[in-house]
Amino acid sequence: MSLLSLLGSLGGLLVEALSDKAPSAGSPGGPATPRGRKDPSSAQSRPGSEARGAIREAELSEALAAASYSPDPDGEADPGEVVWTWVPFEEDATRGKDRPVVVLGRARGGVYLAQLTSKDHNRDAAQEARWGRYWLDIGSGPWDPKRRPSKVRLDRALWAPLSEIRREGASLPEQTFRRIVAAMREHA
Repeated sequence: MSLLSLLGSLGGLLVEALSDKAPSAGSPGGPATPRGRKDPSSAQSRPGSEARGAIREAELSEALAAASYSPDPDGEADPGEVVWTWVPFEEDATRGKDRPVVVLGRARGGVYLAQLTSKDHNRDAAQEARWGRYWLDIGSGPWDPKRRPSKVRLDRALWAPLSEIRREGASLPEQTFRRIVAAMREHA
């Protein structure tokens, strides 16, 4: 377990203890998720009921309609930038993980996002496709301190209020942003 993962788990336990909540079913050592996997130990429940609904799934067509490349190093989340936020798990939206996301566009006081991962999904591409998950390799960049190659999820879009964006990572090259949007359109 990495130090960051351990700190995330401890933070989640602290929030649960302070809010007098019992550990949730997806806590480390808890029952398996509906897909039969254990939740990652870095998973955290969102504290408070308001936060649970703040970040939501968005229709791809809705997210792509707002897509425009306009990064600006102003500290705000702008289309074409990689930022960090809490992303809910599909099987349990009350649990999730802090991860990098690509800002696709802005609308209604928030941003449309596509999640990133450094996990290699090429090895299990057929299995991912069976689950309806598709990924595009975009290479490495300054959003990942270890410079690991990243993949962007093509079949899932999210919307988050600006208040849920925690930090700016980096700007994508415009060509990479356009590749992402074009590939997501194929799955819309």
